[in-house]
Amino acid sequence: MYKMTFIKEKDFTENVYNTLKNYSESIKDMDLTEFNKNIIDPIKLCFDKGFYNKSFEDIIKMEINRQHDKSHNNFIGYFHQNMFKYIENCEVPNEGWDVIYTGKSYNIYVEMKNKHNTMNSSSAQKTYIGMQNQILKTPNDYCYLVEVIATKSQNCVWGASVDKKHVENPHIKRVSIDKFYEEVTGVENAFFQICQQLPITIQEIVEESNFELQTSNTVIKEIKKINPNILTAFYKLAFESYLGFDVLDK
Repeated sequence: MYKMTFIKEKDFTENVYNTLKNYSESIKDMDLTEFNKNIIDPIKLCFDKGFYNKSFEDIIKMEINRQHDKSHNNFIGYFHQNMFKYIENCEVPNEGWDVIYTGKSYNIYVEMKNKHNTMNSSSAQKTYIGMQNQILKTPNDYCYLVEVIATKSQNCVWGASVDKKHVENPHIKRVSIDKFYEEVTGVENAFFQICQQLPITIQEIVEESNFELQTSNTVIKEIKKINPNILTAFYKLAFESYLGFDVLDK
């Protein structure tokens, strides 16, 4: 039974469905070109094979799963962001800020992160400077770094390091997603309601939809065409022009 009052059932279902559809499409057959688009590190393959005591074929399958999981993490980020398309007074721009909330007396410009530890010091500084620039243009507004998985439930001033100096601005905040939902919907436990409804809606959609869960890939077959020795083949892909590796062709 659907109980959320701040978002229509059809809108919530649409966002969940789109996320599951992205999952399904991301695990379609993978070829060597797709697998190696960022150049697989043969040195890491050596360590992984030795440490996990697995075959190169198994290590390749593990890497394929890792690449799929990376895509899935991105889709979860889009799921959280796109929720606000359906919430009153919220906008999800095509570029720039992840979410913009338009209030009666001020607006909130949001940078959203899945986890509290996904930003290094450089990206945190860049994000903070962008927020500073926004507040300079619109001093009555606020900028929030909204974290889905924060260290705790919070809505506090975000103190950051910019050019090795600690800076704070009362209009730049670090906010857990439960507190952000509370502010923009007026429902104290809005995020809890989402978490309670989510598995129900997912199960309903999966039972009604024909998502493709079984996949095959041609990576191992293609890499063995380059060389029957899988490690040698990846050496050739990564280091073909490096000194000494020309002997692999002999």
